[in-house]
Amino acid sequence: MTDSLNKPSTPIAAAAPWDLTAPITQLVVYPVKSCAGVQVQQALLTETGLEFDRAWMVVNAHGEFLTQRELPRMALIQPQLKHYEMVLRAPGMLALHIALDRVEAPVRVQVWDDHVPAYDMGPLAAQWFTDFLGIPARLVRFDPAHPRLSSPQWTGGVEALNQFSDGFSLLLASEASLVQLNSKLAAQGLAAVSMDRFRPNIVLGDPAGGQSLAPHDEDRLEVVQIETAQGTVRIKPVKPCPRCPISNIDPATARSSPEVGDMLQTYRQDARVDGAVTFGMNAIVLEGVDHLLKVGQTVGARFQFA
Repeated sequence: MTDSLNKPSTPIAAAAPWDLTAPITQLVVYPVKSCAGVQVQQALLTETGLEFDRAWMVVNAHGEFLTQRELPRMALIQPQLKHYEMVLRAPGMLALHIALDRVEAPVRVQVWDDHVPAYDMGPLAAQWFTDFLGIPARLVRFDPAHPRLSSPQWTGGVEALNQFSDGFSLLLASEASLVQLNSKLAAQGLAAVSMDRFRPNIVLGDPAGGQSLAPHDEDRLEVVQIETAQGTVRIKPVKPCPRCPISNIDPATARSSPEVGDMLQTYRQDARVDGAVTFGMNAIVLEGVDHLLKVGQTVGARFQFA
């Protein structure tokens, strides 16, 4: 194990003649579904995506999941991951400390059409979320013993796991796609928006001295490969990500306005998902569980053509 960890990474350009190479410029974990993300410099890759991503979820009194769609204030809840705990902060609230290695009573909860086992995080967490959101709410943690599978319609039959995400273990986006959107907004006299509107886990930037990414190059990638100190990671983009009203919510203020969705509607209707507006690609993990992804690592991929 020590030899593997100390082995220098093989330059990815030497491994294959990729159509695209690009650095990872952001890694983002969303510990609590629909709350703010945590930008990290490195993240452990697990079968269900980045470690701790969507491991917790807020539910109502009936065990049904809650999101920014109906409660935009969830955008203001800021998690912080420490060695042994998650700390949650929100305007007007004392910090809530959640131990990473403790849960309370087993429960069953609903996320979309899936009814899954989970663990309640106790009355203190429930009161904190109830007070901030203004409705009865509880915090639950995903039961890792339960295999929640992504849709085989999109994974090609691969049994890909996820926790409380909308359906896939990772979301991939590029800075070039955001630059294009912001240029279109600017042409209409509208303010630029940040990438956190789209909640990706992995953001790709332009390679130093190399060919620039085109907007939405991520839409047409085959398997994405990353060489880490522990070995090869292979991630497969499988489904364009349809966009809901959350993209219209300003993460800094929790205010919603329609400019982003309206602009995307003019150029991002995607026939692959029945004309829905898309931004970013849902992806699954093929290889590299327990490998460490880092900002600055280089991604290599080939384009797929219909």
